[in-house]
Amino acid sequence: MKSGALVTGFAVLGLVTSLVGLSVLGAAEPEEDVVEPVGLVTELSPGQIPPEYVTWIEQAGGLCPEVSAPLVAAQIEAESGWDPTAVSHANAQGLSQFIPGTWATWGVDAAGKDGSPEPDGVADPFTPGDAIMTQARYDCYLADTIRDMGIEGDLTRLMLAGYNAGPGAVQQSGGVPGIPETQGYVTKIISLMSKFTGNSGGGGGGGDETAVDDDSFGGRVVAGAKKWLGTPYSWGGGGPEGPGRGFAQGANTVGFDCSSLVQNAVYHASGGATLLPRVSQVQVTVGEPVSREDIRPGDVVGFQLGSSYDHIGIYIGQGQFIHAPKTGDVVKISNLDEPYYAGKPQQIRRFG
Repeated sequence: MKSGALVTGFAVLGLVTSLVGLSVLGAAEPEEDVVEPVGLVTELSPGQIPPEYVTWIEQAGGLCPEVSAPLVAAQIEAESGWDPTAVSHANAQGLSQFIPGTWATWGVDAAGKDGSPEPDGVADPFTPGDAIMTQARYDCYLADTIRDMGIEGDLTRLMLAGYNAGPGAVQQSGGVPGIPETQGYVTKIISLMSKFTGNSGGGGGGGDETAVDDDSFGGRVVAGAKKWLGTPYSWGGGGPEGPGRGFAQGANTVGFDCSSLVQNAVYHASGGATLLPRVSQVQVTVGEPVSREDIRPGDVVGFQLGSSYDHIGIYIGQGQFIHAPKTGDVVKISNLDEPYYAGKPQQIRRFG
């Protein structure tokens, strides 16, 4: 924590867990050992992280699909400003700002005090490797716990809200609690993630001859979307932080749906300055309206499939657009003149 205005996530979590968390959620029983990496490790932006922490953050970003390396880095910057000796007024300690009670339950011995990658027999919140791996381990626990609650919404935001206000508060509110501090915390972490997210890699596909080879805003939107070609469709999954696990029919898939792909591409093209609404029905109401005659790469196209604009994609030029179509499909390129899309009412918006 860098100022007294924002109580650290683990400080709040420790208090909430001790007072109400166990009665609401049941006592947490952490595994003895850190689980092996299984998640999607999003590439880190070079030069933004102290080099001695990069390997640990990359490892932490693979513990589960909901916790990426940029998210881990963004939390550390918000919590301690990269000061491994930081101690808050609430006695939250180290890079990841654990209070002693929470650390006693979740602390991991992952590294040596001298920075070596070998455990030294002591789980210490002031040892960066220990703190980073424990932070990711606890984030994964929160994601699993909140997902099991069956609350609809972006799991990354719900997880971060649980980190700040406690999972019991998320359960009670049925989403991100209406606590100004918690809402500000979630927004801050999501916004910081663009600083730590690399410009390449992540999807399952390759390049395409319709890519825009320029650094215009529209070109960046197109490039940001195309790096996710081949990524699975996941209903309710993903966001500005990258692919994520959805809910309902997307509960077992890490990926994007149509609106989260658009949200991700526009967010990163703007350097984190523009965070679109989460759903397509609202995305088509913001930004600058554009006619079909004036459409250009990077513009967003919404399609009215029924009574509302239930689908959305990004125009990439030559009559083509990139989108996440439906469950069982992947992020791919389609043509606006395909009969299914050509016959639908469309709204086109520009954001830069």
